[in-house]
This record gives sequence, C-alpha cells and structure tokens, in this order.
Amino acid sequence: MRIPRGDLLRSRVVDDPGTTLSTALDRRLTGYAVFEPQDAVLLDDETRGVLTFEAGIPTLAYCTDTDRGGADALNDLAGPGPYSVDLYELDRTDLAEAHGADDLRVPPGLPAERLTADRDLVTRTREAAPDERLGDDADAVATFLEDEAGIEAIREQARAEARARAEEWGLTDALDD
Repeated sequence: MRIPRGDLLRSRVVDDPGTTLSTALDRRLTGYAVFEPQDAVLLDDETRGVLTFEAGIPTLAYCTDTDRGGADALNDLAGPGPYSVDLYELDRTDLAEAHGADDLRVPPGLPAERLTADRDLVTRTREAAPDERLGDDADAVATFLEDEAGIEAIREQARAEARARAEEWGLTDALDD
C-alpha cells in the first residue's frame, strides 16, 4: 500500500488506540494513523499498522510486519497498550488509489471493535458511516466469528500476557493453568 506522507497532526503514546480512533472520528479526519503496538514500542519490534480514514471513518488497515490487510491486519495489531501513534491528515485525492484496494478494506466499526473495548465508539463510528459502508460490518463480524484460529490466537496472546504480568507481580502461584 502506497500512501503519500501527510501532515502530522499528533504523535503520542497511548494506552488505548480508541483515543486515536475517537479523535479521527470527532475531527472527521481524512488521512491515516500509524500504530506501533507495545512490542514495537518496548522491544524494538518492527510491527506497524496503518489505518486510513475518510471523513473520520476507518477505511483500510494494513500491517507492515505481516503484509496482511483488512481484518487480518487488525488482528495482528490487537493487544494491550501502550501504542505509539502518529496521526496524519491527507487530501482525499491522495488516498483515492489506496482506498480502491478491496483486500485492505475494513468495515467502519471493526477497528474500534478489535483495538478497543469502547462499545460507544463502535456505535458512534457505525452511526457516522455512510450507508453504503455499513453492509461491510455484518460480513466482517461473521467472518471473524468463523475464524477459530484467529480467536484462539487472541486468547493465547491474552493468556501469555496475563502469565507475564503475574510473574512480574509475583503472583505465579495464583495462576490456574
């Protein structure tokens, strides 16, 4: 995916990617965000994800590390914070070619659903989305629920992170394997 460099609006480390998604929605931003999850921030990992927006509505997702797009890219980025996030504004015409890539498209509410636990943000995003984009959401949810390997990968990642935190806090005796 080739996107010209936009005008940097903000660069932050956030605990919840929902902060960035909400900012894009409230500003009705046309542009993109570059997300670097915890592993990239703390362990010098190369994982980065790009999420584009049109009038504040998420449109495309792409993970540079795995070279996957769409819902798969969101799965690659999902995890606990912190995230380093750069938010860019870009003219709609500069995104037109990228937004034509159907294999990278995401339903409007899916990024908020996968990257944050903020149900209100999911609802606000879906309500703000154009009607022609809303049909994508039902298909994405069905696809996600059918992806047993993806769901198990998310569960395993959560278990590993819980084990690591329990060990860090000296609570390994309290774990129930």
